[in-house]
Amino acid sequence: MIRSYHLLLLIVSLIVLSCSQVEKKPSLDGDERPTIKLEVKKWELPNGIRLLVLENQTLPIMSYYTFYEVGGRHETPGTTGATHFLEHMMFRGSKNYPPEVFDSTIEKFGGSTNAYTNFDMTVYYESLPSAHLEEMIEMEADRVRGLLLVPELVEKERQVVFEERKMRYENSPEGKLYLRMMQEVFKGTPYGGSVIGEVKDLEALTPDNLRAFHDRFYVPNNMVIVIAGDVDADEVYSLVKSNFGDLSESKELADFKKQTDARARYQFKSKKIANEIKLNGTSPTPLFMYAFQGLPVGERASYVMDILSSVLGDGESSWLNQSLVKGRKAQLSSVYAANYTLQHNGVFFFGGELARGQNLSRFKSSLQNLIKGKMCEDAITERTVQKTKNQYLISFFQSLKTNAGAAHFVGLRESLFGDYKEYKKEVDIYESITTDEVKKACYEVLKNGEGIFLSIWDKHKEEKGSR
Repeated sequence: MIRSYHLLLLIVSLIVLSCSQVEKKPSLDGDERPTIKLEVKKWELPNGIRLLVLENQTLPIMSYYTFYEVGGRHETPGTTGATHFLEHMMFRGSKNYPPEVFDSTIEKFGGSTNAYTNFDMTVYYESLPSAHLEEMIEMEADRVRGLLLVPELVEKERQVVFEERKMRYENSPEGKLYLRMMQEVFKGTPYGGSVIGEVKDLEALTPDNLRAFHDRFYVPNNMVIVIAGDVDADEVYSLVKSNFGDLSESKELADFKKQTDARARYQFKSKKIANEIKLNGTSPTPLFMYAFQGLPVGERASYVMDILSSVLGDGESSWLNQSLVKGRKAQLSSVYAANYTLQHNGVFFFGGELARGQNLSRFKSSLQNLIKGKMCEDAITERTVQKTKNQYLISFFQSLKTNAGAAHFVGLRESLFGDYKEYKKEVDIYESITTDEVKKACYEVLKNGEGIFLSIWDKHKEEKGSR
């Protein structure tokens, strides 16, 4: 594969962290191309904590990430939403940091903190001056070993979670559509629901439920800590060891994870899914999603589908945007494509909003004819694939520009694959993907695959039994 050397120089210019360096790597045509080697120091403590440190003395700041390998897919019937609810409660007080003090202390340092939960993991992160490294490690250790879960605050936070669910799903046409798509595509699997949780389960969750969840999953051998910035790696190791080293690993976790990670639990239950679903919502013009069964993260074919999604529906110049949005006879006002890869499965989907005055039924037929007809052949060319690969690599390296970006980058791969060095394989795969591979994926997944067309509109009838 021949790549533009000017593009590679641009990529290199985007790398500003001293915790990464440029090396030379022979290419197939005899030239040398720059690649990235991250300078990461990694330890595994006796209790199972994995610690990764990236030193960067450019500025006196740091980012601290904690990855807990627990997400929505680990919940049992009746406890959906527990992972996300617990994420909220981790900011609501621990033994030495009463309610609201965790956030205010970090703000006093001049820093910021937040967290997110998805189906596969829960991630907490802070960015702050590196002078407060020791305090930050003490604070994180305190909310692992001394989380309070005060009943009054659990009730208060329950209302916050309900409001978040309303905002993301019930009161959002886009969110309601997305949730139903996940429920249909992943029906019968741990991915077939909402990370926020079902209303009836959120109403029933108790402090004892959350405590049991915390004690099962917030354990050293289920934790990855990543610190990037103006720190000394050996000092970080000593501080983490002194604050976390006496925590006991879980002896039962491995057996539980073996059961929850069993491949059969995540496989699609049927090759055939519902053809069409219509939802009632507040959108005055129809919104749609067209979804196809996908693949899990890490497989070469899933990387190929990443490229396919961007060629078809990422940005102004994408094929679907040029075909359906631009021009005097535009059928859509917006369009996108996405390849959502989870740890054990995935989904490929299109989405968008119809242009005013367009007929939904006619558009659906038009889109299906486009997919079954010329799309794969016309959209996927040497030029569009190479352009997309170039954009991916630039974006890939841009994510390393900040301490937070670098910490999240290595922590995500350490958590998903068990080795942060997986990024080397990713770069090589993206660079080696051929136009023929992308076309093959387009034919197999989209042209010959079974899709489900979902739409939401204020003129659709309310489904029976919906709330």
